[in-house]
Amino acid sequence: MKVMIIGSGGREHAIAIKVSENSGVEKIFCAPGNGGTASMEKCENINVKGNKSLADFAEENGVDLTIVGPEVPLTEGLVDEFKSRGLRAFGPSKAGAQLEGSKVYSKAFMKKYGIKTAAYEAFNDKDSALEYLKWCEYPIVIKADGLAAGKGVVICEDYDMAEKTIIEFMVEDIFQGSGQKIIIEEFLVGPEASILSICDGEVILPFISAKDHKQIFDDNKGPNTGGMGAIAPNPCYTDEVKEDFEKNIMAPTLRGIREENLDFTGVIFFGVMITKKGAYLLEYNVRLGDPETEAVLPMLKSDFVDLVNAAMDKKLNSFDLQWHEGASCCVVAASGGYPGKYEKGFEITGVDEVENTVMAAGMKYEDGKFYTDGGRVLCTQANGSTLDEAIDKAYADMAKIKFDGIYYRKDIGRAK
Repeated sequence: MKVMIIGSGGREHAIAIKVSENSGVEKIFCAPGNGGTASMEKCENINVKGNKSLADFAEENGVDLTIVGPEVPLTEGLVDEFKSRGLRAFGPSKAGAQLEGSKVYSKAFMKKYGIKTAAYEAFNDKDSALEYLKWCEYPIVIKADGLAAGKGVVICEDYDMAEKTIIEFMVEDIFQGSGQKIIIEEFLVGPEASILSICDGEVILPFISAKDHKQIFDDNKGPNTGGMGAIAPNPCYTDEVKEDFEKNIMAPTLRGIREENLDFTGVIFFGVMITKKGAYLLEYNVRLGDPETEAVLPMLKSDFVDLVNAAMDKKLNSFDLQWHEGASCCVVAASGGYPGKYEKGFEITGVDEVENTVMAAGMKYEDGKFYTDGGRVLCTQANGSTLDEAIDKAYADMAKIKFDGIYYRKDIGRAK
């Protein structure tokens, strides 16, 4: 079996590791992949871009299954292109990908199907949005409608901050079109949980819960990033919360997917806030989260390729999804200056000394050496019989990694 994985981050390296565990997989093409996938025995990084070119490559090279990592190719219709040629690609259609691609669409979907979520208003002109701010109770949350690489959500403590955010989104256009429409949303209080799940259009199978650590500094301070680490399972995601989530968020989401005929075969990620009034849905993603994937997939006992194929064949209702006991932690090492300006091209040492797992993100592999090549460079990941053990193992491995300007949080899994 030949498998192609689209994407270049830590998530895609984590997927490649799980795919490589399937004995029937003889070749993995990573488009474009990274330094971690480049150093894997079964993997070959390929410089192929664009939905049509990727479909051409799959046809010409006999690719049996394509797994899409990031959101952009999905919102641009990669799966539709592959399906039109009779190729197997794992991910939702362009219509289904709107659940992540447009906050305005997804919030209207939540409202229509009675899914518990924060109260909100949508705006497509700054004057109406600024007028609305005068009547808001602060803090409030402002969200860019379109994709913004995980940075399109701002918690605004007062009117001045909210006004500044709206100007940046709608006038200065810092997200190149994604902030021309915005959502202004009620601020919810409580711990967050990430629930990755797999859907075949008829069934949603939730994975074990996870907790992401978004902000750059310890104690959850500083600007948001793509994620500085994650743990699984999430200690705040109790049986009571799980029951509330499945009844009031997951079940009506599945009903909406069916009734809207969204042709949704792929991953659906629920970003959930656990409040005093129960679980509320913050957002959908239509792909595996990053860095949650790096924490969750190592806990998967079932074969990942078999799971994906079961979804593709609409057989999730009979799939026995199994997980390892214990817990997992991943800690992200970033380039100094991230999420602002940073330099790259520094040699990375210590990767060979790690006892558990290193997953590459912004990292390249040349002549047997690793070099920094992005903001989030890599993560160390470990499983443990307890969460504390997993955290300690991941940090023990991180202490062995060295490169100029290395930065990582010291409280992943322990920050409140």
